[in-house]
Amino acid sequence: MADSVHTVAVMGAGKIGELMLSGLLRSGWPIERLLATTRRQARAEELDVRYGVRVVDNGTAVAEAEVLVIAVKPQDAAALLDEIGPKIPADKLVVSLCAGLPTSFFSRRLAEGTPVVRVMTNTPALVDEAMSAISAGEHATGAHLALAEEMFTPLGGTLRVPESQQDAVTALSGSGPAYFYLLVEAMVDAGILLGLPRQVAHELIVQTAIGSAVMLRDSGEHPVKLREAVTSPAGTTISAVRELEKHGVRAALLAALEAARDRAGELAAQAD
Repeated sequence: MADSVHTVAVMGAGKIGELMLSGLLRSGWPIERLLATTRRQARAEELDVRYGVRVVDNGTAVAEAEVLVIAVKPQDAAALLDEIGPKIPADKLVVSLCAGLPTSFFSRRLAEGTPVVRVMTNTPALVDEAMSAISAGEHATGAHLALAEEMFTPLGGTLRVPESQQDAVTALSGSGPAYFYLLVEAMVDAGILLGLPRQVAHELIVQTAIGSAVMLRDSGEHPVKLREAVTSPAGTTISAVRELEKHGVRAALLAALEAARDRAGELAAQAD
């Protein structure tokens, strides 16, 4: 943790905003340096009970925080910026967690020169295993990127990418956990079809997924080599892989990620 900790306001503490708050608290970020905003009083009380974080109105958040994390839904971002944009001085850092929205969307609604950093993270932040991709807007410096990394590194891995790649990041890692959960769900159902109790199938697949992910991360091997190590000639695995290819699993994944990327672009168009 840096010697001088900035005050961070998470504006729109819904699911993604709560991930940010809880991760910062687990990392040791001082609670007195964290603020949150929310539209519903019941949600404010929930956050207060769960984390003890001070929930304030938008004006107070803008006045007191040095870093404003915009975590509202993309379709709500314009209304929020219409309200707070004129009040944000250009020396504050704005961090966007809004899927699909480019930094230019924010810059047009903020004072000239306001630094904006765009971040796409994902839900494994709940267990400090997120993947967060960080991009600089036009006025963001290396120091602004470093501050964003300081905030997101406790949640898992971070990677700097050009902003032009952020819609692809959204499709791949932002939405990525859902693809894995769907695959695990299907494999558990297959285990039941093959005669295993649901809990046994679930435990087998979850641990297999964890072990496979760790091998991918730690071995440095290409996934093709790791797959080939499991695939014996005329064995069970190659028979299964043949069926996956026959049913177009690879093509379906390519099409799915293209659809997610395109949807990210549509969200930006709709928000404007």
